[in-house]
Amino acid sequence: MYTVKVVKSQEEAVSVVNAFAQDGFVKEDIYIFAHNKNESEQLTNATDTGEVGFKEQGLYESIGNMFKGRGDELRSKFRGLGMDEPEAAEYEEELDRGHILVVATNEAADKSHDKHRTTNDRTNNTAL
Repeated sequence: MYTVKVVKSQEEAVSVVNAFAQDGFVKEDIYIFAHNKNESEQLTNATDTGEVGFKEQGLYESIGNMFKGRGDELRSKFRGLGMDEPEAAEYEEELDRGHILVVATNEAADKSHDKHRTTNDRTNNTAL
C-alpha cells in the first residue's frame, strides 16, 4: 500500500513528509522524487527519508537503473514501490512538468519481510 502526493515546491514536499510522519509512516518508508536527480538527493538528505534501492527493487533492477535514462529509472523505482506501469508513467509525467512526488509506503517493508521469512522444519517456528 502506498500514498502519493504531487507538490509544486521543495517547501511543500517537506510539509508532506512531516504530515506523513505524523500519520505514522516511518521516514525510511517515505520517498521523494524530482526529475532532477540532484534535487531528489538533496531533498532526501534534508528530510532524512528513504531511497529506493535493492530492498524495493531487487539487485538486477537496481543495477539496471545505472544504465537507464532518468525517466526509465524513475518509472522503475515507482514500480519497485508497487505502482503499475500506467501509474508509474503518469507520475513520471508529473515530474516532467516540474512537480515533486512524495510517496509513503509500507509495501517495501512487507515485501522484504516476506522474502526473508524462513521456517525451521523441526520446530515449525518461523524466523525472520
